[in-house]
Amino acid sequence: MTAITALPQRVTLLDIIPRSRVRDVVAVFGFALATAGAAQISIPLGFTPVPITGQTFTVLLAGGALGANRGAISQFLYLFMGAVGLPFYADGASGWDVATGSTAGYLFGFIVAAYLVGRLAEKGQDRRLGTSIPAILAGTVVIYVMGASWLAMELNIPLTAGIGEPSAIAYGVAPFLVGDFIKAILAGVLFPAAWRLSNQ
Repeated sequence: MTAITALPQRVTLLDIIPRSRVRDVVAVFGFALATAGAAQISIPLGFTPVPITGQTFTVLLAGGALGANRGAISQFLYLFMGAVGLPFYADGASGWDVATGSTAGYLFGFIVAAYLVGRLAEKGQDRRLGTSIPAILAGTVVIYVMGASWLAMELNIPLTAGIGEPSAIAYGVAPFLVGDFIKAILAGVLFPAAWRLSNQ
């Protein structure tokens, strides 16, 4: 009886490329640098220390493409490189003070969000539109929760408040909802499309 060798399962999009340590290192560093590049697409809002940036889109792509562990490591690497002095945060900022400042919750949220989206991708939820978009939105919610919670503590303001009153939601969530929703939809569409193109 002839033994049948199963082909390696394509768990994430990265697995379309033959597995190797070099592949993983390049992918992790690549997404860390991509997040740094996206951070330079920055629009300060004036009334809040949280700028509009392109980071969240890259974070969500990192999780979905690399999987949970590699996606989270790529964002930890991004956070670390900025903390030690490389100009990788929004507007070229860097240093430990920035890494632990008012936007630290978002930076650490990137790690958790990439892990969550990656874990969902490993379960196949990035392969169909109906599950891909919710998976991406779940990662976005994680970033908001961690970012706004830290912002409230740092600025000594409530998490929520009445209309027109200072709050972490008003400063760190509401101004970004439309843009982040568009990013999430775009990322959620890209993953199933990429799987179809790969014929996996």
